[in-house]
Amino acid sequence: MNTPDRAELAQLVREIHARGWTPGTGGNFSRLISREPLRLLITSSGVDKGQMTETGLLEVDEKGNPVSGSLRPSAETLLHVAIYQETDAEAVLHTHTVWNTLASMSGESTYGIGDLEMLKGLRGVETHEHFERVPILANSQNMVALADEVRAKLKESPATHGILLRGHGLYTWGRDISEARRHLEVLEFLFEVSIRKQNLGR
Repeated sequence: MNTPDRAELAQLVREIHARGWTPGTGGNFSRLISREPLRLLITSSGVDKGQMTETGLLEVDEKGNPVSGSLRPSAETLLHVAIYQETDAEAVLHTHTVWNTLASMSGESTYGIGDLEMLKGLRGVETHEHFERVPILANSQNMVALADEVRAKLKESPATHGILLRGHGLYTWGRDISEARRHLEVLEFLFEVSIRKQNLGR
């Protein structure tokens, strides 16, 4: 992957951090390099996302192993791999925000959002009458098993624009960096509005 591509991902990570969506060293972000063989560029583990540079990114293979260098990939790399394998994604974004974490703790198997104009910011959605169901999976430290659950859920719900991990956060993606950023912004807006509305009892 060339330097401009690396720079674009690093810049996006810093922008997301600046919005308060990756507290601590939370979150992980990647973009596709190739599908055959599967290679992706991903943020390294334990790095402050506000300080992310190109040197904090590493290339990994389909098993989540570094192709070269000494950087350690995120423990959740296999979840990124699963999303690339089951969708047409070319960028995957994972954030830990107040609103997506609250949405993930709804107690349901999905988080439903409808009748909001901003739904039209999601790929393929053309009307506010759309009802988006974001799957919620139980969080786990067993990344192999969790990646298999992600794959199964994406097969079951191929039209979804994201997946929530309970008490953890959101994974969303897009066919390029721009679409992935848009999906993240739209979903964060939708989570916040719907939860604030619930709290108002309306």
